[in-house]
Amino acid sequence: MTHVVAEPCIDCKHTDCVEVCPVDCFHEGKNFLAIDPDECIDCGACVPECPVEAIFPEDELPEQWSEYVELNERLSKEWPVISAKKDSLPEADHWGEVAEKRERLSEEPG
Repeated sequence: MTHVVAEPCIDCKHTDCVEVCPVDCFHEGKNFLAIDPDECIDCGACVPECPVEAIFPEDELPEQWSEYVELNERLSKEWPVISAKKDSLPEADHWGEVAEKRERLSEEPG
């Protein structure tokens, strides 16, 4: 089992989760974070740290975000590891309130 970063992270990219991860399983894209399922130890430390509630255990991922399992797996192989907290994106407060924003996901590395 692994944890999955879902749509609420897009254009927010809070990195509080990265700071508590004991295995550095987070990878950074331009406007999103992804979890490497091969590195995640399913400790759950990251879940309560996310201010927009974007991280879920895979078996609790809401159905409307099921594609994020594959996205996290694929993007984590393409993006660099992030292991230290950074500032959130400039408009994170605004985008944290937006419900549907899949089309805004950039697949560029961070």
